[in-house]
Amino acid sequence: MRNKLAAIAIVALTVISCNTAKKANDNTMQDSATKITNSTWELVKLGGTNIDQANTDGKKIQFSLNSVDQRAFGYSGCNTFNGSYTLEKGNRISFSQMASTSMACPDTEISEQEVLNAFNLADNYTINNGMLSLNVGKRAPLAVFKKVSSQEKIVEKYWKLKKMEGQNIVMAKNQEREIYFMLKNDQNRITGFAGCNNLSGTYTLEEGNRINFSNIAVTLKACPDVAINEAEFLKVFELADNYTINGDTLMLNVGKRVPLAVFEAVYF
Repeated sequence: MRNKLAAIAIVALTVISCNTAKKANDNTMQDSATKITNSTWELVKLGGTNIDQANTDGKKIQFSLNSVDQRAFGYSGCNTFNGSYTLEKGNRISFSQMASTSMACPDTEISEQEVLNAFNLADNYTINNGMLSLNVGKRAPLAVFKKVSSQEKIVEKYWKLKKMEGQNIVMAKNQEREIYFMLKNDQNRITGFAGCNNLSGTYTLEEGNRINFSNIAVTLKACPDVAINEAEFLKVFELADNYTINGDTLMLNVGKRVPLAVFEAVYF
């Protein structure tokens, strides 16, 4: 009887140990995945050559990994691309063949194919001091990226209004231009167009995607024939206290409620 109890105890301890080890491995992999997913990574080195995008006029070469649907998407210098990815323990990563738009940009200095090849060939990654390297085997990195802060994602971009209070926004035929806003680094200024009048003001950004708008003012032009409620749009800036960004989509929110307004980044 004692032998049976001892055997049962040994089996139980073995099962517990295995489950504990598995849980530790799962937690380690989850921690590693958290470091790389749901962030924007901007290219700084490709095939050993430094890439300076400080003065890039428009969107920078970058990518993101969405942890919800395991989708990879980004911009390769002229075209956008997307595909899927898988993560495994030991910082292993693999990407599907990336699908890309087909816009021609003959003046592009960086080879888009070389950018995409980094994803096609990569089988592991390393992260050190906020820098992400995509590697194949133990060779020199195929490409190196820096993590883009949430504040860098929102400023100096043209944000076009897409939805307000859940409703799609359609530009009126006689409307002067689309409704948009921009956050300028210069003196933390906000500029934009509310449907009839230009808007201006200031903003502050804080940790945790916190945002605050102040001194919002508009010009006094009358547009009686334009079916747009400017006051409703301006109310968004009065109420918003935080924001979320997913790729080129920006949501201005108040608390944890549904977004007050949804915007899309436009590049010229």
